[in-house]
Amino acid sequence: MDQKLITAVLTGALVLWVLYRRVRRNIGRQAVTPVRMQLRMVVLVVVGLLLAIPAARDVDLLAGLLAGTVGGAALGWFGLRHTRFERTDKGVFYTPHTYIGLAVSALLISRLVYRFFIVYPTMQAASQADQNPFAAFQRSPLTLAILGVVIGYYIFYYAGVLGTSRNLLRTTSDPAA
Repeated sequence: MDQKLITAVLTGALVLWVLYRRVRRNIGRQAVTPVRMQLRMVVLVVVGLLLAIPAARDVDLLAGLLAGTVGGAALGWFGLRHTRFERTDKGVFYTPHTYIGLAVSALLISRLVYRFFIVYPTMQAASQADQNPFAAFQRSPLTLAILGVVIGYYIFYYAGVLGTSRNLLRTTSDPAA
């Protein structure tokens, strides 16, 4: 078997699995898992910083990333306002607004697919010339804005879910409340 084919198939399968899990997290009742949510928030902050450092050299790139992050936080606030919380004997659960989460996921997926098919020939040429094959992804303010939307949305949304679930546990366990 061809090693490049195996690598492409395995990478494609991993990407599809990650996308499935991302979309699945936007549908139906979800358990509040503080450690997992905090870990995701930390990873998203690190990714945001790693994107912001090279983008700081270009005002348009940095503006795209910051505008996307602010827009994503606004979407996170809106999504949080439309999230239902429930405390049961099994723990605290939340039901996210399906369409907002799916829209954010679809925005990211569509932009990545678009960029992959448009930039793929450039990436191939760059990898053969020992250059950075992802440089074309890092030069688009729109791509950085969309990544900023995803980062801002999930950081704000997860922080809100964690805060609301803590308040829910506090008020239901406090007999004075």
